[in-house]
Amino acid sequence: MASILVPIMVVGILFLGLPWIIFHYVTKWKTAATLTNEDEHLLEDLYQMARRLDDRMETVERIIRSDNPEWNSHRLNYSPDTPLSEQDDQSLAQIDRMLKERNAS
Repeated sequence: MASILVPIMVVGILFLGLPWIIFHYVTKWKTAATLTNEDEHLLEDLYQMARRLDDRMETVERIIRSDNPEWNSHRLNYSPDTPLSEQDDQSLAQIDRMLKERNAS
């Protein structure tokens, strides 16, 4: 009787147990690699907050510059005519475009 149970258990473990464990952890890995809706909303909120903070910083810099014309911003490539550096503009434009594409679909 014991000689019959061992092969049945080995076959069960090899063909049922082992694939189940592998598929279980593969699906766990795939679901963990994606952003949830909550994560996307959090990122969008953080992006909006960063935009508002950037606008506030520009306002503060403009006020300081009007009080003290010799004051210089610590931003690289900063000029009074452009509120953000070109790199910031491109990054923000890319994020805006991605948000519009996601909302359109």
